[in-house]
Amino acid sequence: MPADGDLDDSPGAAGREPDYRFTLANERTFLAWIRTSLALIAGGVALVQLVPRFGVHGVRHLLSMVLVVGGAALAVLAVCRWQHVQQAMRRGAALPPSRLPTIVVVATVLIAVLLVVLLITSPPPTG
Repeated sequence: MPADGDLDDSPGAAGREPDYRFTLANERTFLAWIRTSLALIAGGVALVQLVPRFGVHGVRHLLSMVLVVGGAALAVLAVCRWQHVQQAMRRGAALPPSRLPTIVVVATVLIAVLLVVLLITSPPPTG
């Protein structure tokens, strides 16, 4: 049971409560990842609902699914990252490294390149 003023915000949390400014900064970073996750999900929905069909059958739905699943995965990873950082701050340890920004950038660039290729090579929709 946490002492008065201490919040036990992760399983197995031990150590002392970090300075509230660092806790709030960690929370703001988490919320930024959640906004990015929501943007990916919204992009996936918009892609399938608003973009005309490409020349390759099914690619629009596939890209949409990649964006939605990626957004959901990012939300889960954001929670994990928030918990790991919070635990490290409680223990007074170094913050854990993260590959998350690199993964998001590489995935975003790959999807953007694929979309550009599809837009250039696909014939305009008829009808």
